[in-house]
Amino acid sequence: MHDKHKPVLLDETIKALNIQPDGFYIDGTFGRGGHSREIIKRLSSKGRLLAFDKDPDAVMSIGSDLIQDDRFEIIKGSFTMLMKCAKQYKVAGKISGVLFDFGVSSPQLSDIKRGFSFKYDAPLDMRMNPTEGESVANWLKKASESEISDVIYEFGEERASRKIAKAIITVRNQTPIESTTQLVEIISKIKPSRKQDIHPATKTFQAFRIFINNELEEIRQVLPQVTDILCKGGRLAAISFHSLEDRIVKRFMRSQSKPEEHPIEIPIEEDQSSIKLKIIGKKIRPTNKEISENRRARSALLRIAERM
Repeated sequence: MHDKHKPVLLDETIKALNIQPDGFYIDGTFGRGGHSREIIKRLSSKGRLLAFDKDPDAVMSIGSDLIQDDRFEIIKGSFTMLMKCAKQYKVAGKISGVLFDFGVSSPQLSDIKRGFSFKYDAPLDMRMNPTEGESVANWLKKASESEISDVIYEFGEERASRKIAKAIITVRNQTPIESTTQLVEIISKIKPSRKQDIHPATKTFQAFRIFINNELEEIRQVLPQVTDILCKGGRLAAISFHSLEDRIVKRFMRSQSKPEEHPIEIPIEEDQSSIKLKIIGKKIRPTNKEISENRRARSALLRIAERM
């Protein structure tokens, strides 16, 4: 039985970070610490690893091996605090590598009470940090039909978004929608399941999760901070699980790897000093072997860039 907590693209990510034994590294998405443990293994006594996770369960899950390791520290909070923490630790511009493994983790999906999965009957919550913000159930009580439709379309790329939103409102007018099962039933009536197809509720669940956790906005906020905290030759490794995340990463890396653009009519020579990143190789996908061992890996994509 494979370990369900095994992080995706593990070997490829460690190689991508090009780990320097005395370096200072950041794992922006600790999860269950799979990537962090591999990074720590390669650090000397002078090396350091700082991890972030806003999920209290992830922070509580740290084993004694890491708790007792002087080279490691974890911050309970969003990776958007990156620059703030780098300044606090006086390491801005000195970081050797930053890793992100975006999206929801396997333990979050398989923890029934969190409501991330359409496979189990659970409270409709989906918050990465259940102590902050509002649950999907609470949001659905007051959101307008057009709001719900927009979220499903924008963050789930779901064509049936309007029909699903209309059906949600119809049901909501009679009874509150508070469980994953209720939501799955509503969607399944609009989108009957086909055998080879993905589950009819997949895109809507994805949309609500991304929206309620502000996931894409947080990625947009953190990436520019990375270029400012990396040292020359420092690496950024970003793993995405769907096109919305990957698009943000790809566009950011491209924009940082070109000179600043000026209008054609302004005769300014290209300023090469504005180039902050060099893209390393092409995007990396998991091997067939990894996908057969871990279905969650099938949509993963790794992109790598280096600070100029």
